[in-house]
Amino acid sequence: MSKLIDLRSDTVTRPSDAMRKAMFDAEVGDDVFGDDPTINHFQEYVADLLGKEAAMYMPSGTMTNQVGIAVHTTPGDEIYCEVGCHIRNFEGGAPAYLSGVMLNAIHGVRGAFTVEDVQPLLRSTDSHFPPSKLVWIENSANRAGGTIFPQNEVLRLRKFATENDLGMHLDGARIWNVAAAIGKTEAELVAPYDSVSVCFSKGLGCPVGSVLLGSKEFIAKAHRIRKRLGGGMRQAGILAAACLYALDNNRQLLPESNRHARMLAEAIAELPNLEIDLEAIQTNIIIFDALKLGMDGAAVTAKLREEGVLATGFGPKVRIVTHLDVNENDIQNAIAAIRKIFG
Repeated sequence: MSKLIDLRSDTVTRPSDAMRKAMFDAEVGDDVFGDDPTINHFQEYVADLLGKEAAMYMPSGTMTNQVGIAVHTTPGDEIYCEVGCHIRNFEGGAPAYLSGVMLNAIHGVRGAFTVEDVQPLLRSTDSHFPPSKLVWIENSANRAGGTIFPQNEVLRLRKFATENDLGMHLDGARIWNVAAAIGKTEAELVAPYDSVSVCFSKGLGCPVGSVLLGSKEFIAKAHRIRKRLGGGMRQAGILAAACLYALDNNRQLLPESNRHARMLAEAIAELPNLEIDLEAIQTNIIIFDALKLGMDGAAVTAKLREEGVLATGFGPKVRIVTHLDVNENDIQNAIAAIRKIFG
């Protein structure tokens, strides 16, 4: 078999030679003592780039999300989120297990919801009810197919949250792809939020790492939670150096990943036996199905693998994600394989 085209996720990217050299050359210290110069520089760099007071580097997006929840809430509080969001579906029940909070899930449209969706869910101060505490937004929305949460609605929700003494958190794991897609800066997109989680091991192509951002007071509290979860790192500047390299060199490549997703999606849409929502193809994630052929996600991914294309199946659906490690020739070969199987 020729080269496998791995479209399971943008997490499958591998560090480039130049990124590896940056990691090799990194100056390091002990981050728990706060004296790893590369991590310190990286945290300041990201905070400045995204317009927040402070930032903290952690091993994963699940950890940054869960630390964020723990800082915002106390056990018994309630969070308003979209039904398909990552913290509800893909973090092992951590909000309940680690922070003892409830998730009030909203059935949104392509991963987004409105003030009008949240308003009737707010709790009174009656002791029978969990306290309303946090509005949680995921942008882009992974399970919805990398869709973009409308920024005008984010601003409306910010005003609503302020009026009702609610915090706002952004799970912005792929906010880099969103910024590339709509021509806004990351700082503009994250400005309305009290706290933000961003990932470097997806579209940006790093081997490890996510960052939690917020006020200095928020991040000071987050340090204690990270320690409790075992997230303290030592000479992790070698990892932070990869993230610095990615910000300076890989971020500008993300429009190409988004363009590749559109190419694949349009080719899929041409096939009458496949179902896809082209309006949902807004960044680098594609979701489609072959139910017309009586095939679920597992059957489709098995067929694709036979033709050298790796994808992810979940229930009736198939997910394909474009990333830095696939080029235009790979995309054309993937399209040829899909046409061969389903055309």
